[in-house]
Amino acid sequence: MKKYALLFLCLLILIVPSQAFAERKVPILIYHSIDEFTGHGSKELYVTPKNFEEQMIYLRDHGYTLLTFERWQDIDKVNKPIFITFDDGYKNNLNVFTTFQKLKTDQFHPSGTFFVISDFIGRSNRLSKSDLKMLAISGLISIQSHTATHPDLTKIKNYEYELKESSDKIQQITGKPVIALAYPYGKYNDKVIAETKKSYQFGLTTIPEPFYEKGTKNERYLLPRIYVKYSTTIEEFAKIVDGL
Repeated sequence: MKKYALLFLCLLILIVPSQAFAERKVPILIYHSIDEFTGHGSKELYVTPKNFEEQMIYLRDHGYTLLTFERWQDIDKVNKPIFITFDDGYKNNLNVFTTFQKLKTDQFHPSGTFFVISDFIGRSNRLSKSDLKMLAISGLISIQSHTATHPDLTKIKNYEYELKESSDKIQQITGKPVIALAYPYGKYNDKVIAETKKSYQFGLTTIPEPFYEKGTKNERYLLPRIYVKYSTTIEEFAKIVDGL
């Protein structure tokens, strides 16, 4: 009897921490422009390079592991997982790459995901094909899709073009798999999710909360993301990522 009680106790010790571990909250952050605001566009969609670097230093100094969606399976294996994402493929996102290069050490390996609009690649204020190739080769940046033309996906019919052809075009440029889609404006419905599943393994919304595994239907196509804004202070950033 004592043997069975001891076995049960050992199993309990092993199982309970693993369940708690699986339910850990994983922040997925969303940025747009990393640049000084000069009056063009929405100010809150900018984060200055100085503030962005300060935020990344916070993650480094507090033991976070920056992941991309190619490493999704690692969220239960690494210390304090977090995803850093950037929408629209602006040229100023090269400031992200510069910051990552500056902060990279043997112990800290920063990485992020750029969601680019495939038909906008090469425009004057957007990343070029050569930029995307360089970023993909660096290993610091994963290039994923934000559709072909940035439509409201709940109001279109040409899903093949917006989703599959966008994925194919980006993959031809980078030579890397395109597995994640950020829904423009964060908008989706059952039809959008069904179409996304045909070409992608992940779909990202703008639901403002951290991710934690619930085991619900289509969970990986309803990934939440939390905005980091121009006005976000380092104290507010700490609360966002620490889940307070």
